[in-house]
Amino acid sequence: MEHHAIAIDYRNGLQENVHTGSICIIDENHELIYSAGDIHTPLFYRSAMKPIQAVPVFKTDIIEKYNLTNQEAALFIASQRGESYHETSLNSVRVKMMVDENELVCAKSYPLNESPKVRYIKEGKEKRKLMHNCAGKHLGFMGFAKMKGIPSDGYESMDHPIQQEILHSLSELAEVKEEDIISGVDGCGVPVHAVPLQNMAISYMKFADPEKIESNELRNSVEKIVRLMSASPEIIASENFICTVLLEDDNIVAKGGAEGVYCLALKREKISIALKVLSGSERVWPILVAKLLEKINYSNEETISSLKSLDSQYIRNDFGEIVGETKINI
Repeated sequence: MEHHAIAIDYRNGLQENVHTGSICIIDENHELIYSAGDIHTPLFYRSAMKPIQAVPVFKTDIIEKYNLTNQEAALFIASQRGESYHETSLNSVRVKMMVDENELVCAKSYPLNESPKVRYIKEGKEKRKLMHNCAGKHLGFMGFAKMKGIPSDGYESMDHPIQQEILHSLSELAEVKEEDIISGVDGCGVPVHAVPLQNMAISYMKFADPEKIESNELRNSVEKIVRLMSASPEIIASENFICTVLLEDDNIVAKGGAEGVYCLALKREKISIALKVLSGSERVWPILVAKLLEKINYSNEETISSLKSLDSQYIRNDFGEIVGETKINI
């Protein structure tokens, strides 16, 4: 894999860390606008795959069947962080769909965000599966099984219909043959897939421009997913996180994944971006994406300003004092 230094950390002016990685930016015809590093070696989407994993779920009438709100349905695409509004919506979905929480494959967890985690512990609450970062996705998988009238047991297996449907959808969206897709197991226990970075960008282009999707059923599902992400950006992550900031711009569809993967696409401009920070760092995402949007002359300066306000440019000590900075090299 070719390495390219996309971000460099400096502490008191002295280089301390180099974040290598890869970046791919394409237009609506899949032509390269900009690239850095290796865009051809397969990489796992991690949670950037959640919009694709939700496609089979939204091919069904699950929203109507269970009278789900936008916030509740958006959880099927989310990497929720345990805020009170996440917990309320997760509990509501569980009750509406009559799901036994113990049947979720994901591990028990505390909320990811510090404030709700502290509150949770102070209140003497124990870890629970519903607080796992991927609980919404798992509820969606179980909802799919209910809608299809099939067992949810083993939904984490590649042999289960939900996983086969996801594989088919990924193949069509990313334009990669199923036999060329590499599969692994994600942190939450279900399959996750790897394709080249350029194909990740192609898959997100379809979310920005669903008219490029030939299948009516697949296109309708993708359109639902995009609407839900735009309608409930705080559900997809939480306030002061890059996904939520980007989704507050209704021209953008975006989702990040563990170990430095980030994907986003611009609807009006029909430009798609996929990137991987090989150090696995998520801290550099906001300033890196801001610089990439500036590079392609994105017109919404408010979005770029909001990304910069997430403060990822600066390195701070435990007292919040600025002691260094990160410089983007693109």
